[in-house]
Amino acid sequence: MSYSSITRASNDQDLQARVSAAVQKEAWNNATFEGTTFAEQVRTNPQVALQLMYPVAIDTEAAYESALTSGRGAPGHDADVITDAALLSSVQAHWPPDPA
Repeated sequence: MSYSSITRASNDQDLQARVSAAVQKEAWNNATFEGTTFAEQVRTNPQVALQLMYPVAIDTEAAYESALTSGRGAPGHDADVITDAALLSSVQAHWPPDPA
């Protein structure tokens, strides 16, 4: 595992799209998160969802790097490399809390 694979994952447009979709779904349809400040920001400006890219890239680092070393050309796109469940778990774990 390396910082290089984390950087590559965080800049992977396919992975960014999947993370954004997961964040949007939580912001609109998860009762735990939809009332938070972050959810409100995400609904107003979808780019805000990308604030979670580095935490997701770090959480999925091993799978992403393994796919790279195996010659997989699109690890961020391939749901068998990084599952939707793994993305969802990471997004939920790193959802920013509301300010005190």
